[in-house]
Amino acid sequence: MSIIEDDNTIRIASRIRGERTARRWSLDDLAERSRVSKAMISKVERGEASPTAALLGRLSGALGITLSALLAETEPPVHGPLRAADQPLWRDPATGYIRRQVSASPAIPAELIEVELPAGATVSFPASSYAFIAQVIWMLAGTLTFVEHAVTHTLEAGDSLTLGPPADCTFRNDGAAACRYLVVVLRR
Repeated sequence: MSIIEDDNTIRIASRIRGERTARRWSLDDLAERSRVSKAMISKVERGEASPTAALLGRLSGALGITLSALLAETEPPVHGPLRAADQPLWRDPATGYIRRQVSASPAIPAELIEVELPAGATVSFPASSYAFIAQVIWMLAGTLTFVEHAVTHTLEAGDSLTLGPPADCTFRNDGAAACRYLVVVLRR
C-alpha cells in the first residue's frame, strides 16, 4: 500500500490515532464503537486511505467529539479575524463535499461550518454523530433534501432547520447545481 501524501489525510490519520490511544482503546475497541472495520481504521491511521465524511462521522461519534474537533488543526484558535483564505477546508474524496470550518474554538461551545454539496451527492451520518451536540442548518444557496430518521425536509435558500433528537441523517442534493448551507453546531 502507498501512503497518501495529502496534508489533510496525514493530519486526520494522526488525530484519529491520537484520540484512540489517549483513550487506551485498541483498534478493535474503536471498530466496535464506530461500526467501522478494524482494517479500514488501520488504513486511515497509517495514511493509506482518505476517509470519507460518512466514515469520519462514525469515528467522531464513537470518540465523542465533533467532526470539527476531529478535523481541527492542533494550533491554538485564532483571536481576531479568521480570513476566508485561512479557514480550514476539507473535501470528501467520495462525494466532493467541501467543508469549510468558519469558526471553532474549544473556548466557545459553538461551531460554524459552511458546506458545499455537489449536485447528485449524498452524505449520511449516524445518530452517534449527534448524541452530544445540537445543530441548526441554514441554507445559503440551492436546494437540500435532508432526511432525519424517517422525516424528509426540503430546504431552499434562506430556510433553516433545527435538528431534533439524535437520529441517522442524510444530506442529499437532488438538484442540478451545488447547494451551500451553514451548519451551526452547539456542543452540549
